Amino acid sequence: MSLHERRPGNRALSRIVFLAGIALPAIVAAQAVPVTIRTGLLLDGKGGQLRNALITVVDGKIRSVGPYRSGAVTYDHSRYTVMPGLIDAHIHLMGYINSRGRLHTEGDGDTPTQSTIAAAANAWTTLKSGFTTVQSMGSVADKDLRDAIAAGQIAGPRILTSLTPIRDASLSPAQLRARVRDLKAAGADFVKIFASKSLREGGAPTFTDAQMQALCGEAKLVGLRSVVHAQSAESIRATALAGCGQVEHGIFATPEALRLLAERGVIFDPQCGLVLRNYLENRARFEGLGDFNAEGFATMERVLPLFPKVLQVAFATPKLRVVYGTDVVAGAFGRNAEDLICRVREAGQSPMDAIVTATSRNAESMGLGDRIGVLAAGFEADLIAVDGNPLKDIGAVKRVVFVMKGGSVFRAPESARR
Repeated sequence: MSLHERRPGNRALSRIVFLAGIALPAIVAAQAVPVTIRTGLLLDGKGGQLRNALITVVDGKIRSVGPYRSGAVTYDHSRYTVMPGLIDAHIHLMGYINSRGRLHTEGDGDTPTQSTIAAAANAWTTLKSGFTTVQSMGSVADKDLRDAIAAGQIAGPRILTSLTPIRDASLSPAQLRARVRDLKAAGADFVKIFASKSLREGGAPTFTDAQMQALCGEAKLVGLRSVVHAQSAESIRATALAGCGQVEHGIFATPEALRLLAERGVIFDPQCGLVLRNYLENRARFEGLGDFNAEGFATMERVLPLFPKVLQVAFATPKLRVVYGTDVVAGAFGRNAEDLICRVREAGQSPMDAIVTATSRNAESMGLGDRIGVLAAGFEADLIAVDGNPLKDIGAVKRVVFVMKGGSVFRAPESARR
């Protein structure tokens, strides 16, 4: 089946948007009438802050940001902290736990409709937890979900997707170049490349230097970013030398490998452990599938403490661009902010830098730095309110009380609306 063909699971999406409970509308849609939001503390996503601020939104975009003087407002968030909608640079929206309590896999008996409902539910859970934009890596089915959300048919975060990741190391450089072109034609927003085995398998490189050069070189030619799964120092080095754009994971990264990424301007997206904690907490749901075996789980338990340590080294590497991605999979949707908390409490990142990383810096890494991730005039009205001050208690990022995406409100406390 070509990338241009739709699978039954994708076609099901057009039916699901009409089902009650899935076609979740915005509480308030974007409109030409100005919407005003008073804040207690405003964090602008670039490191700035303003107390008792007023945000004015018109037609889905921020018209102005400034001090609140007086008068009635549409939403009174003077008790809360308001910041840009959070952005997750690495999730897997199509993963879910099936009706038998196991990770869904092809041929497990679930119908296309069940799979579509699960994906839509994942999207809604992600949005209401404060993440207004995500990068999904990836599935062909991501495309229809992305487009349905963009069309306002169902509620969910703005999605960028790689569609099907590239992992077949038996292909020649010419075949890999063709694969990249196929993904571009099919509507991929970027290319996801598996350049190493999983951490449960030790993370050894899987592609040759010539293959990596072909993949990332072709991605540049057709205007796609290249995002590379690379766990080992060897695969990270090969990724950097091949001219690729971004490295995911890097659990076995060395200081030398991270310095090379910084020198080559390659973005680094490490995690802080949520993905492994989720696997370990839900072991019965994953065990027996692929490399989710006794040895694999033992490896996860062994390397889990390494996650914040890799982040510490990354933060200390001069000029290394570190972004925020969680690798959230089945069982962990809605918990995306836990890695942000981990980065502050266990890896030593300052709360402000953590928030900047998960907003404007992530937006820049996705080529959306002029549209989202910042609370300033001209930007999309993607913003959230949290109960508490995350600069003093980073745990506040999990206490989301208000979500606006593109000027439409998807979550709001009754007490905030006048």
